[in-house]
Amino acid sequence: MEVWDFIFGQYSEYSTTQVIIEVIAIIMSVISVLFSMRNSVLVFPFGIISTLLFIYLLYQWNLLGDMVINGYYFIMSVYGWYYWLSKGKNNQETPITKTLRQEWITATAIAICTGIAIFFLYFFTERLESWVSYIDMLTTGIFFAGMWLMARRKLEHWLVLMVGNIISVPLYFYKMHDLYGSFSLTAVLYIFLSIIAYIGYKRWIKYLYKPILTV
Repeated sequence: MEVWDFIFGQYSEYSTTQVIIEVIAIIMSVISVLFSMRNSVLVFPFGIISTLLFIYLLYQWNLLGDMVINGYYFIMSVYGWYYWLSKGKNNQETPITKTLRQEWITATAIAICTGIAIFFLYFFTERLESWVSYIDMLTTGIFFAGMWLMARRKLEHWLVLMVGNIISVPLYFYKMHDLYGSFSLTAVLYIFLSIIAYIGYKRWIKYLYKPILTV
């Protein structure tokens, strides 16, 4: 019972509407990542729904970095949907490829620039309150880089996202009880996403050497 209260007790302070929206957003996110694991372009429409719902919630919860992440996810989902369907040959979808050196440089630059931008966002809005803000900058940069790699159908995007997911698990439990409020379900979601990222990486290795495209 104490464990249950630790994980879900904070939800008593939130409206039924907020809880329902969070649940729907999580379900859409799970469906999206399962389609991603299957190398299916349907990852994007479900991901778009999830990100829009999380943007609404995170704005209310005053988590600027996380809100920006989801706004970027929305943009990358639209871009990725187009890229996957339009950059292939002979009317086929864009194939999975490994990340090249120049692409790693670009992804690293995206992560660094994003972290700096989130720092200034916190600083100028006077919301730079604790070490959590700095970890938020780090995860935002990691997720920005990972989503860019995913949109370009790069194998290693799973590894980048897995790092961000693993960092986010304890971060969300801390946010839940010490600073911001109720994030239990989202923290559990990141545990699930960490596992799926590993499985997805293994599956995409098989798709890379034996292309199997699903729609």
